[in-house]
Amino acid sequence: MMRRLRDRLRELIAERALQVAEEERFELASGRRSRYFFDLKPVTLHPEGSAAIAELMLERLVELEVEFAGGPESGAIPIVASVCTLSHLKGTPVQGFYVRKERKSRGTERLIEGNLRAGASAAVLEDVTTTGGSALRAVEAARRAGARVEAVVCVVDRREGAGEALAEHGVRLYSIFTPEDFGLG
Repeated sequence: MMRRLRDRLRELIAERALQVAEEERFELASGRRSRYFFDLKPVTLHPEGSAAIAELMLERLVELEVEFAGGPESGAIPIVASVCTLSHLKGTPVQGFYVRKERKSRGTERLIEGNLRAGASAAVLEDVTTTGGSALRAVEAARRAGARVEAVVCVVDRREGAGEALAEHGVRLYSIFTPEDFGLG
Protein backbone atom coordinates (compact mmCIF):
# COMPACT_ATOMS: atom_id res chain seq x y z
CA MET A 1 0.00 0.00 0.00
CA MET A 2 2.75 2.47 0.88
CA ARG A 3 4.41 1.85 -2.48
CA ARG A 4 1.17 2.69 -4.33
CA LEU A 5 0.67 5.74 -2.14
CA ARG A 6 4.20 6.96 -2.85
CA ASP A 7 3.72 6.36 -6.58
CA ARG A 8 0.46 8.33 -6.57
CA LEU A 9 2.06 11.18 -4.64
CA ARG A 10 4.89 11.29 -7.19
CA GLU A 11 2.25 11.62 -9.94
CA LEU A 12 0.51 14.47 -8.10
CA ILE A 13 3.79 16.31 -7.61
CA ALA A 14 4.73 15.87 -11.29
CA GLU A 15 1.29 17.14 -12.38
CA ARG A 16 0.74 19.96 -9.89
CA ALA A 17 4.04 21.07 -8.37
CA LEU A 18 6.98 20.53 -10.70
CA GLN A 19 8.02 23.19 -13.19
CA VAL A 20 10.92 22.59 -15.57
CA ALA A 21 12.58 25.16 -17.84
CA GLU A 22 15.35 24.99 -20.43
CA GLU A 23 17.56 27.43 -18.51
CA GLU A 24 18.10 28.21 -14.81
CA ARG A 25 15.23 30.69 -14.46
CA PHE A 26 13.93 29.75 -10.99
CA GLU A 27 15.40 31.44 -7.92
CA LEU A 28 15.28 29.22 -4.85
CA ALA A 29 14.93 30.28 -1.21
CA SER A 30 18.66 29.53 -0.85
CA GLY A 31 19.39 32.19 -3.48
CA ARG A 32 20.57 29.57 -5.95
CA ARG A 33 19.12 29.34 -9.44
CA SER A 34 17.74 26.18 -11.00
CA ARG A 35 16.10 24.94 -14.17
CA TYR A 36 13.45 23.11 -12.11
CA PHE A 37 11.23 24.18 -9.24
CA PHE A 38 9.03 22.27 -6.82
CA ASP A 39 6.11 24.42 -5.59
CA LEU A 40 4.48 21.89 -3.30
CA LYS A 41 1.66 24.07 -1.97
CA PRO A 42 -0.80 22.85 -4.64
CA VAL A 43 -0.06 19.32 -3.39
CA THR A 44 0.12 19.93 0.37
CA LEU A 45 -3.22 21.76 0.13
CA HIS A 46 -4.85 19.12 -2.10
CA PRO A 47 -7.02 16.48 -0.32
CA GLU A 48 -5.31 13.46 -1.86
CA GLY A 49 -1.83 15.00 -1.77
CA SER A 50 -2.17 16.11 1.83
CA ALA A 51 -3.39 12.67 2.91
CA ALA A 52 -0.57 10.88 1.08
CA ILE A 53 2.12 13.15 2.54
CA ALA A 54 0.68 12.74 6.03
CA GLU A 55 0.57 8.94 5.72
CA LEU A 56 4.14 8.65 4.44
CA MET A 57 5.55 11.13 6.96
CA LEU A 58 3.65 9.68 9.91
CA GLU A 59 5.08 6.25 9.11
CA ARG A 60 8.60 7.70 9.49
CA LEU A 61 7.72 9.69 12.63
CA VAL A 62 6.32 6.58 14.33
CA GLU A 63 9.55 4.70 13.46
CA LEU A 64 11.53 7.57 15.00
CA GLU A 65 9.26 7.61 18.11
CA VAL A 66 8.67 11.34 17.76
CA GLU A 67 6.20 13.08 20.07
CA PHE A 68 6.14 16.48 18.32
CA ALA A 69 6.50 17.55 14.69
CA GLY A 70 6.79 21.04 13.32
CA GLY A 71 8.55 23.19 10.83
CA PRO A 72 9.07 26.61 9.36
CA GLU A 73 6.15 28.79 8.39
CA SER A 74 4.54 28.65 5.90
CA GLY A 75 5.47 25.58 3.88
CA ALA A 76 5.37 23.16 6.81
CA ILE A 77 2.08 24.33 8.32
CA PRO A 78 -0.33 22.31 6.12
CA ILE A 79 1.95 19.27 6.40
CA VAL A 80 2.10 19.49 10.19
CA ALA A 81 -1.68 19.91 10.44
CA SER A 82 -2.32 16.87 8.24
CA VAL A 83 0.19 14.73 10.14
CA CYS A 84 -1.32 15.73 13.50
CA THR A 85 -4.85 14.90 12.33
CA LEU A 86 -3.84 11.53 10.90
CA SER A 87 -1.80 10.67 13.99
CA HIS A 88 -4.90 11.17 16.13
CA LEU A 89 -7.06 9.04 13.84
CA LYS A 90 -4.46 6.24 13.91
CA GLY A 91 -3.96 6.36 17.68
CA THR A 92 -0.30 7.42 17.38
CA PRO A 93 -0.56 11.04 18.53
CA VAL A 94 2.03 13.50 17.29
CA GLN A 95 1.52 17.10 18.40
CA GLY A 96 2.38 19.99 16.12
CA PHE A 97 4.16 23.30 16.17
CA TYR A 98 5.58 25.78 13.71
CA VAL A 99 8.45 28.23 13.82
CA ARG A 100 7.80 31.81 12.75
CA LYS A 101 10.23 33.57 10.44
CA GLU A 102 10.64 36.14 13.17
CA ARG A 103 9.44 36.49 16.72
CA LYS A 104 5.90 37.84 17.03
CA SER A 105 6.04 41.52 18.01
CA ARG A 106 2.85 41.58 20.08
CA GLY A 107 0.89 39.39 22.45
CA THR A 108 3.01 36.45 23.56
CA GLU A 109 5.95 37.45 21.33
CA ARG A 110 6.54 33.79 20.50
CA LEU A 111 8.84 32.41 17.88
CA ILE A 112 7.29 28.93 18.17
CA GLU A 113 3.51 28.48 17.93
CA GLY A 114 1.51 25.41 18.82
CA ASN A 115 2.67 22.55 20.99
CA LEU A 116 6.25 21.78 21.94
CA ARG A 117 7.52 20.56 25.30
CA ALA A 118 11.06 20.78 26.68
CA GLY A 119 12.70 17.37 26.92
CA ALA A 120 10.43 15.83 24.28
CA SER A 121 11.51 14.23 21.02
CA ALA A 122 10.64 16.29 17.96
CA ALA A 123 11.19 16.26 14.22
CA VAL A 124 11.11 19.10 11.73
CA LEU A 125 8.95 18.64 8.64
CA GLU A 126 9.59 20.41 5.34
CA ASP A 127 8.10 20.49 1.89
CA VAL A 128 11.37 20.97 -0.04
CA THR A 129 14.97 21.12 1.17
CA THR A 130 17.84 22.56 -0.83
CA THR A 131 20.67 23.74 1.43
CA GLY A 132 18.76 23.03 4.64
CA GLY A 133 18.82 26.61 5.91
CA SER A 134 15.16 26.98 6.86
CA ALA A 135 15.00 23.47 8.32
CA LEU A 136 18.11 24.17 10.40
CA ARG A 137 16.61 27.42 11.73
CA ALA A 138 13.53 25.45 12.83
CA VAL A 139 15.72 22.75 14.42
CA GLU A 140 17.71 25.37 16.34
CA ALA A 141 14.55 27.15 17.55
CA ALA A 142 13.04 23.85 18.77
CA ARG A 143 16.30 22.95 20.50
CA ARG A 144 16.43 26.36 22.22
CA ALA A 145 12.93 25.56 23.49
CA GLY A 146 14.39 22.39 25.03
CA ALA A 147 13.23 19.75 22.53
CA ARG A 148 15.45 16.93 21.29
CA VAL A 149 15.52 17.22 17.50
CA GLU A 150 17.48 14.62 15.57
CA ALA A 151 15.52 14.36 12.31
CA VAL A 152 14.15 16.42 9.46
CA VAL A 153 11.57 14.73 7.22
CA CYS A 154 10.83 16.35 3.87
CA VAL A 155 8.73 15.60 0.83
CA VAL A 156 11.49 16.45 -1.69
CA ASP A 157 15.20 16.82 -0.98
CA ARG A 158 16.85 18.58 -3.92
CA ARG A 159 20.20 17.03 -2.82
CA GLU A 160 22.02 20.33 -2.85
CA GLY A 161 23.63 20.16 0.58
CA ALA A 162 20.77 19.95 3.08
CA GLY A 163 21.67 16.45 4.27
CA GLU A 164 25.28 17.38 4.88
CA ALA A 165 24.46 20.72 6.55
CA LEU A 166 21.97 19.07 8.89
CA ALA A 167 24.35 16.21 9.69
CA GLU A 168 26.89 18.77 10.92
CA HIS A 169 24.32 19.63 13.61
CA GLY A 170 23.51 16.04 14.53
CA VAL A 171 20.33 15.89 12.46
CA ARG A 172 19.47 13.18 9.93
CA LEU A 173 17.51 14.08 6.80
CA TYR A 174 14.82 11.70 5.53
CA SER A 175 13.06 12.41 2.26
CA ILE A 176 10.18 10.83 0.38
CA PHE A 177 11.57 11.93 -2.99
CA THR A 178 14.68 13.31 -4.67
CA PRO A 179 14.99 14.92 -8.12
CA GLU A 180 15.99 11.55 -9.56
CA ASP A 181 12.47 10.28 -8.81
CA PHE A 182 11.27 12.83 -11.40
CA GLY A 183 13.97 12.19 -14.00
CA LEU A 184 15.98 15.23 -12.86
CA GLY A 185 19.38 15.53 -11.31
